[in-house]
Amino acid sequence: MKNLLALVLKTYAETHGGPPKELFIHGQTYFNDEEWNAFVEAAPKGTNIIGVRIRSTGGETKLFRDGDYPVLRGTALLLDDQTAYLWTTGYVPQLDTYIGPETPNPLHITVMKSKNAKPDIRTVLADIMGLTKINYNSCNFNDGLPVTVRFARMVGDVLTMGSAKGEERQPFKFYV
Repeated sequence: MKNLLALVLKTYAETHGGPPKELFIHGQTYFNDEEWNAFVEAAPKGTNIIGVRIRSTGGETKLFRDGDYPVLRGTALLLDDQTAYLWTTGYVPQLDTYIGPETPNPLHITVMKSKNAKPDIRTVLADIMGLTKINYNSCNFNDGLPVTVRFARMVGDVLTMGSAKGEERQPFKFYV
């Protein structure tokens, strides 16, 4: 991970003339100390590394509103200064509809760690909303997960399938 992050930061610096001020790392689980230390070591001194845990919920938290449609897409319930629920699916006023089969479930967002000062949770939520707007790889509008998490899951599926023992290898076209 350290080598990959160093390569990404080097490419960023070459393209933009310097390192980024902040680098957000999205994960679906907690960051252990070994992972976190590798992130911090790979980052330049002026770059703040922020670890954000994004977890899908299974319906343990629901929010309802009056009317025919569910909660508005983009609604957030702040639990504290680093934890919130974020509804990335829901009613979209611009489309005057809700794209979904049932009452939407929120994402559970936690700012886990930060090399320097932690950012405001509202800023983190706004960034995540932007990453859920459209997935250019599949043209999915409003699919609920930020593209960072969606893409990581897809890569994980390919790696898991490729390592299946005793199973016939699937053609590459099924992964594209």
